[in-house]
Amino acid sequence: MLSRSASDASFILVGKDNQGELSQTGGSATYAHDWSTAGTGGKLTVHGRHFVDAYGRVCNLRGVNISGNCKTPANHDHDSFPANHADVTFVGRPFPLEEAPDHLARLRRWGLTFVRFLITWEAVEHSGPGIYDTEYLEYVCNLLSLFPQYGLVAFVALHQDVWSRYTGGSGAPAWTLEAVGFDLHGLEEPGAAWLKGQKGGGHTEEERGLWPCGYQKLAAATMSTCFWAGDMFAPKLKAKMADGREVTIQQFLQESFLNMWEVIAKAVGGLEAVLGFEIMNEPHRGYIELQSMHAFDYNTDLHLGHVPTAFQSFMLGAGYPTTVGHWTRSFPMPTRLTSQRVINTSGQKAWREDGPTQGNCLWQMHGVWGWDQKKNEGVVLRENYFRRDPASGRDLEWYTDFWYPFVKRWAERVRSVTSEDKLVFTEPIPNEFCPASWTPERRPSNMVYAPHWYDLNTLFMKAFGNFTVNVQGLSRGMFPLKAFYWGQKGARDNFALQIRNIVEAGYRSLGETPIIIGECGIPMDMNKGEAFETDRWDWQTKMMDAMITALERSLVGFTLWNYNPDNDDHRGDDWNGENFSWFSQKRALPTSWLDYRQTSPTLDNGGRILRSVVRPYPAKTAGIPLRFDYELNTGEFTFEWAVPGGVSDAASSATVNDPPRSSHPSLKTNRTEIFVPAQLVNGRKLIVRGLKPEDEHTYDEEHQTLVILTHENAPGTGHRITVTVDPLPKPTFEVNDFWSDYGPQTAAVAAVVLALLLALVGSYLS
Repeated sequence: MLSRSASDASFILVGKDNQGELSQTGGSATYAHDWSTAGTGGKLTVHGRHFVDAYGRVCNLRGVNISGNCKTPANHDHDSFPANHADVTFVGRPFPLEEAPDHLARLRRWGLTFVRFLITWEAVEHSGPGIYDTEYLEYVCNLLSLFPQYGLVAFVALHQDVWSRYTGGSGAPAWTLEAVGFDLHGLEEPGAAWLKGQKGGGHTEEERGLWPCGYQKLAAATMSTCFWAGDMFAPKLKAKMADGREVTIQQFLQESFLNMWEVIAKAVGGLEAVLGFEIMNEPHRGYIELQSMHAFDYNTDLHLGHVPTAFQSFMLGAGYPTTVGHWTRSFPMPTRLTSQRVINTSGQKAWREDGPTQGNCLWQMHGVWGWDQKKNEGVVLRENYFRRDPASGRDLEWYTDFWYPFVKRWAERVRSVTSEDKLVFTEPIPNEFCPASWTPERRPSNMVYAPHWYDLNTLFMKAFGNFTVNVQGLSRGMFPLKAFYWGQKGARDNFALQIRNIVEAGYRSLGETPIIIGECGIPMDMNKGEAFETDRWDWQTKMMDAMITALERSLVGFTLWNYNPDNDDHRGDDWNGENFSWFSQKRALPTSWLDYRQTSPTLDNGGRILRSVVRPYPAKTAGIPLRFDYELNTGEFTFEWAVPGGVSDAASSATVNDPPRSSHPSLKTNRTEIFVPAQLVNGRKLIVRGLKPEDEHTYDEEHQTLVILTHENAPGTGHRITVTVDPLPKPTFEVNDFWSDYGPQTAAVAAVVLALLLALVGSYLS
């Protein structure tokens, strides 16, 4: 029960020197999921593994990626691509400015107020080196300026996949490829890039999931190699900067990249909503550390469709028809080699005759391979070219030799035009654990580790059911039977193990560093898209629940992939056949019908599987979170936390459930704020159990905020509450496992087998 008034509860503080009032806006209390300066008492900072507000509370940030449509321009044309690349515009991505209140109010209602805001290099600098789209930058600035009004904050992430749209992904402008010598119109035939996904493709069974193979193809792999190590591996290739200086291709690409980032940072770095920046989405090493010119690593590089080796790619790009292996899906291994075929029978070159290589292969220019005129075949001349420094012969390691130094250089550049306390978000190569070599001297200050996680089996098969597989474990040598799970309980346990592995690997390598899962999501078109026909989203609901349950068990924040207003049932996210958005503007109500209050269900139209997505979570904890469990089917959650101090931490605690409790900033309040969605509580009574006699609570449905005020706050004091609603919501699904589904049958079979064995033993003894 609440003995003090709700207004009193908004400024109950701990400690004599900390008397003051928690921030309020417009005379009304702020809310749990408000990350504006008003809602946090100033700004969010990092301490150890936690985000912390001005009152010392641990903040659990969760939200969305906005948006998948930012990968392509607003005037993207499937039919004319890749023509007119200098004239594209990204103004209006992710949504027109006049529609922003609809989307921001919706995300506030759903409690998803921490945003990974996507931009691309192409969006900023598509017309040419040093020519920046000021109209787009002004649009972004105006949009981000609106965020705090709705409690939202963001980190600005430079998105890329497979280097560029022009190599089958997103990110860099077309002129970067032209600077290296590629012919934008000559990449498909020689297999240097797969571009059908940029032309509306990627939805058929033959095209499904092909785009990630682009990382190994000639164009993207060459671009990444030149970006990271052009001075080492392509020193003959030069380019001119916007000011006329001739520099190496690495200097050209990196200086252009950093100049572009400086322009972005200047434009938005001073905004209240911008906590920091992410250097690059899902970086890739290109050919660096390539172990063989004749094969890629099956465990790390997707093999699907036609997968030319590096050497085969070189020959194909040079215009030589070449026999290439074709891989198809299989089980238990993801794919297998099933056929071979000669491709590029027309002899198309990937290199421009009028380009800097004069139509020749860049790697042939550098003596990596050659063409034997007598035998009429290609020959590898330097098998270990990308494994070692060609000058010294020293073995190379992409992270230590290239990634870490560049991240620090980038962070210094961005902070030189913003402020030293800006957070910098970084991630490893996709599906790799945090490298142990990422030692403190190799990291910028205020770094946030932001890896990604997807269930690779579901992505690959575009199917989800009772049987799930731990691909992460299998790829690292796990015994196969241990990698198989059954039912919803199994999916939760499977995903929880994988995510915990990623998080704890981060803590082991980086020590006490904040971790945000920067991307995680599910394909809405799974199971052959049957939900679009039936409008039953049972399996999507189950999978999203399993994933978010797993994230909650690891006590990490996250940004879901993705909130895309342009998503529709037929085109999906309109990029490489993907369909991850659980919101579609085409299913939503028009603006004139919307009510922006947090309690308004008008904002929910257009959303799918919201029971799984919109869930309670402890947003601001006056202490250290230790455990959070939520059961979607009952609406019940249990939350445990402890007041910092009072215990000696282990020398190194890299586990998710035993966070350090000493040396935390002093708490200036005993007010814990938990987001509890109005969707769950509306028409029901909220019941809080586990409070100590003098503890208090109040629920503000208007702001979807449950406030807990603890009385005992001595260092080391633990708190545990269980929150339920009455009446219970209707269950969405059964949390089944193998024993609930097949227990009786298994027991019956076991009984029969046991009886037979006993009979055999009895007959033998007699």
